[in-house]
Amino acid sequence: MKVIGITGGVGSGKSEILQYLQDQYQAFIIKADEVGHLALAKEGRCYNQIVDLLGEAVLADDGELNRHQIAAKVFARPELLDGLNNIIHPFVKSYIKVKIALKRQQNSRYFFIEAALLLEDNYEQICDEIWYTYVTKELRYQRLKDSRHYSDEKITQIMNNQLSEDEFRCRCDWTIDNSGTLGETIKQIELRMQEYENV
Repeated sequence: MKVIGITGGVGSGKSEILQYLQDQYQAFIIKADEVGHLALAKEGRCYNQIVDLLGEAVLADDGELNRHQIAAKVFARPELLDGLNNIIHPFVKSYIKVKIALKRQQNSRYFFIEAALLLEDNYEQICDEIWYTYVTKELRYQRLKDSRHYSDEKITQIMNNQLSEDEFRCRCDWTIDNSGTLGETIKQIELRMQEYENV
């Protein structure tokens, strides 16, 4: 089984690439953000640690963790964000490792991991290779304004907290240019996947 990580800046279109891989190659897809949501569940392993870190003010009336309250609290205090990441990220990576082992037993061919912090969290340790999804900064701005209705200020803040294009290119094994049409992106993916299919 080939384990491939996909990363890239916000608005680079990773989701549509993953959907294509799932549809055409029956690839198993896992998104770190979605696993992170499991960590916040009341019955989850991280629940008590998060409450201890952030206090009961981040709890909703039903006792579940309120993601909006958490976001407001941690982004105002970077040390709390670091503490939260130190709780959630190890859980996410451990969960993904278990899934990789399971899919290997099931003889799956492709396992794709999507995470914005793939490189920062050293996922190259568990991936055979990492793909970088490139899109021009201007196009990413436009996509985020059109699809998510983000303000310029919010987009700039998010982008400034992510790796630069040079860092992504330097640390990833392959780059997909997703600045054009979906068809152009698919041609690139097909060429790459044919290399694996022919092995």
